[in-house]
Amino acid sequence: MVEKIDVSARAAAIEYAIRDVVVPAMKLESKGHEIIRLNVGDPLAFEGLPTPVHMIEAYKRALDSQDNGYGPSYGIPRLRQAIAAAETAKGWPCSEEDVYVTHGVTEALQIIFAAFLEDGTKVLAPGPHYPPYMAYPQMYGATTVEYRLDQNDGWRIDFDDIRSKMDNSVRLLVLINPNNPTGNVATSSEIDQLIEIARDYPKCTIIADEIYDGLDFTGELCSAAARSNDVPVIVLNGVSKVYFAPGWRIGYMAWHDPDGRLSLVRDGVERLLRSRLCASTPAQHGYLAGLTDEHGWLEGHRERIKQRLEYCISRIEGIDGLECEVPGGAFYLFVKIADEGIKSDKQWVLDLLHQHHVLVVHGSGFSPEFGKSHFRMVCLPPEDVLSEAFDRIESFLGV
Repeated sequence: MVEKIDVSARAAAIEYAIRDVVVPAMKLESKGHEIIRLNVGDPLAFEGLPTPVHMIEAYKRALDSQDNGYGPSYGIPRLRQAIAAAETAKGWPCSEEDVYVTHGVTEALQIIFAAFLEDGTKVLAPGPHYPPYMAYPQMYGATTVEYRLDQNDGWRIDFDDIRSKMDNSVRLLVLINPNNPTGNVATSSEIDQLIEIARDYPKCTIIADEIYDGLDFTGELCSAAARSNDVPVIVLNGVSKVYFAPGWRIGYMAWHDPDGRLSLVRDGVERLLRSRLCASTPAQHGYLAGLTDEHGWLEGHRERIKQRLEYCISRIEGIDGLECEVPGGAFYLFVKIADEGIKSDKQWVLDLLHQHHVLVVHGSGFSPEFGKSHFRMVCLPPEDVLSEAFDRIESFLGV
């Protein structure tokens, strides 16, 4: 018998709930079952939310002109300039040199974690949160500690909980705004409180994940970098959500470092960026067109998403056994399973999948402590698809 080679502990420990639940769904599909997939936040999987044509044309022009070789490791200059202008318009002085273009926000996170974290350090992230904030820090000997979002108060930040968990080992304090998976939008006063807490810890930097910023329905969203005049903030954003091109895998990090304390870390980040060559060159040209050309198309996309969110909320309100806070942004619902007898939200999700062929994501996959007894669903499909999904969920619950 051949002796199998052991997998590393780092790889064996990685979980990504959003995609992990696809494995049993694919097995059902291979047997001929049609699955309604409400697990991944991919607007291109559904009708009515296409990537803008002018962005696609710019991508194609880059290919036609053979502009698809290696690009600069930090991003093509015109795109960095356009991103800097967009960030400056949000209220803080961002320059081209502050911007680094990456293979989506996920790669930006990996590079940031690699540059900031060592054995014994911590990341303080909201619970619930996007899974890579929990999965990746452990690769660098660090741990993620969750601070509480209060589900009984619209998923607002629990600042007392943050204060109780802050110490000098915290290197990164994370704000996801609008939040994935809850859709909560932090107010300017909440951001100010977060900055005030970080101010007492000179080795702490704020990560402001603002990938859904153009899908704010509250009118209260503001830039975390614009609120800080002394605490460093790294803004994360990209083409995937608001520009409806997730498969292009172009994101960025924009560094707001008012007193220059991040100079050594930035040198490390630049070394890492150079070592992995560059992000996709033609896709960067497509994103550049999205940033610099007209934006009138976005309002139609926003309105369609808002209508679909409202439809989902109305259906949930009519189903005994489900509860949900109205999200302030993004395109998810984080739904509470109002059954005190539930032992495993993951098993609940798998039972729904196998019995009624609707795929959602278990809430504990976004936070073992603060996400349990919930599930996350996307509200991107057209209303007829959502209607069928809710009919099946009602049947599953015996309503």
